[in-house]
Parts: sequence; structure tokens; C-alpha cells
Amino acid sequence: MLPVFTGGNQLTLLDSGREYFPALLAEIALAQHEIRLETYIDADDAAGEAVTAALCAAARRGVRVNVLVDGFGARDLAERFTREFAAAGVVLRAYRPPSWLRPVRGLRRLHRKLVAIDQRVAFVGGINVTDDFNAPPGLAPRRDLALRAQGPVVAQVVVAMRRMWPGQKVQGVAPSSEANQTMRAALVQRDNVFHRREIEQAYLAAIRSATREIVIASAYFFPSGRFRRALMASARRGVMVKLLLQGPSDHPLHKAAEIHLYRTLLRAGVHIIEYRTSFMHAKAAVVDARWLTVGSSNIDPFSLWLSHEANLISDDATLAATLRATLGNWIAEHGSEVSLNGLESLSAGARMRQWLAFHLTRRIAKALSLDGRRDS
Repeated sequence: MLPVFTGGNQLTLLDSGREYFPALLAEIALAQHEIRLETYIDADDAAGEAVTAALCAAARRGVRVNVLVDGFGARDLAERFTREFAAAGVVLRAYRPPSWLRPVRGLRRLHRKLVAIDQRVAFVGGINVTDDFNAPPGLAPRRDLALRAQGPVVAQVVVAMRRMWPGQKVQGVAPSSEANQTMRAALVQRDNVFHRREIEQAYLAAIRSATREIVIASAYFFPSGRFRRALMASARRGVMVKLLLQGPSDHPLHKAAEIHLYRTLLRAGVHIIEYRTSFMHAKAAVVDARWLTVGSSNIDPFSLWLSHEANLISDDATLAATLRATLGNWIAEHGSEVSLNGLESLSAGARMRQWLAFHLTRRIAKALSLDGRRDS
């Protein structure tokens, strides 16, 4: 399914929780009718406390508040949060709590991070309800990105969120329109019915049309063969291809498999930069300073072929320049470029572990019907 672009939008880039949560809390305070929030993680920290308090305050003044958390990612949701939600009248539900009886079904996660308020403003990105400083000792605050959206694209976000609410009738939403909004935008999704490959196809179309530069930031990177070939073909025809990936990782097996892929990409001319000072959880891209995406979808099997995900895409040159500058600053200040010589100097044991991790991860993906022969 091709993304449906709408004009007349205003999108604002938000750099990590330090910009996201003040903007979110301000909009929640202005809510008059309805708030919908989806998150993979709702942490018991300063950000979780602030968002919980704001949602409860909105519910107490008569705003309808629906919160949907992932049953696995938010499995440790603080009991005090659930009590506060219930007392204030916030409706809280969990998406597919994991079950040993249905393990594969339990892998289909709600990984989206969406908020819609009064069908007037929406937030789309990769930022969970967790504080930037909620990181292991020795690491700087985590980095991530989100977009604040106003205009007709908000209606697409509202409809997508209603589809996820159990038992709720899905109907059209009248697009909002306000003056001085000029950006074209579209919501692209990944689900198991209507939008199975929409996000991946949007990426591939942009990559294949690139003429100058591709910059992709992804916390977890294990793309299909089709995706890898598109990146390498772009690099070989002279496009500058930069991948900004996590250095420190909270998933060692995934990281080892990812490093095994580096060699093939580097030989094709792709530049790989690792963000070294903290967890880099952004999921974003800029192509030719004219196309961009920000959202929840990593470039890996779980995001592109299994979980529920949502990204905004736009072809606004001003916003693309802002995102490109942000990623450029991250690269300049915190990035370390990976070299082929550096990888070849690793011990034989390290390279063997990476090879085993790659093939184990690939087999798991195939076993779950995530990566068939068409993508190998």
C-alpha cells in the first residue's frame, strides 16, 4: 500500500526526551476532549511519573484518556501507576501479554510510540515513556527522536490508534487544518493485515531513488537481503551512504550479528558510524535532503516484519535539513567510524562469535517466517 500524503501539515523535530516530554506535557495540559497514548515501555522513573500525573489530571477534568501499553515491554508497569490511572478514570490496556502457551503470538509486539490529543496534535517517534537518564552507569543520556505533528496527518494517526483499541469501532476522522501549515506528510505503518511491508517499501523507494546522500539512524540493524542490496547499489553508483548505529547495545547477540554484516557493507562503500557515548535508540533517515522519516521502526526483522510500528514520512526540505543537521551533530560529537581494517584485526574467536550470532539470528527470523528466500 502506497503512503497517502496530505498537505497543510506542520511537523517539528524533537531531540530526545529533553525536548519531547516538555512538548508532550504541555499538549496534555491543553487537552479538552480525548487523549490516546501508545508506548512499548512505561518506566517507573521521572518521565513515567510526570506523564502519569498529567494523564490523570486530564482524566479528572473530564478528558477521555486511553492508554495502550505493550504487554511485554511494559510488563513491569509500576502498580502505583495502574492504581493512579484507575482512580482518575484513565482506561489502561495491555497489548498481548506474553504467554508460554502461545510463544510465537507473543512475539508480535506493540512497538509504536504514538500520542494523539483532541484530533488536533499528534506525536510520532521512537521515544518510550522513560527518562533519558534511565541508562546503565557510565553511559550518557540516551538519544532518540520524535515528531510533533499538526494538520491533516493527525487524522491518519488517530485512525491507526483506534484500530488497535479492542472492541472500538473504527471510523473516519475529519482532518484538522490550521493556517501557516505547509508540509506534506504521511503515516506509514507495519501491521499484520493492511500494512505488512509499508515501512520497508517506503525506505526502499527512497533509497533506490537517491542521487546524493542517504543517512539512516537505527538502534538495531539487521536488514533483509533486499534492503542490504539496495544500500550497496546506492553506494556503488556514487551515493554517500551513512549508517548511524548503536555502539553500546542492550542486546549483545543482536549486536554481534549486526557486526558480521558490517564487512559486506563496508566493502561496497557504505559508511558505518557507531554512536559510542550512550544508547542511541533513534529510528530515522534522510535521503538527498528532501525525504525523511522518523518513527518507531528499526531496520531489523522484528520491526519490519513482526511488530506493530509507525513512522511519519515527509518530503519537506526544511525539516529534512533540520533532521540532517541533528544526525550530523550526533555523528560529529559522538560517532566513531568503523573501518574494515579494524574488523579484520579482531581475534578469530570474536569473528567466530559474530558469524554464529549472524546465522542464529537469521535462522530465528526464517523460523518465524520473517525472512524467507525472497529476502535472503
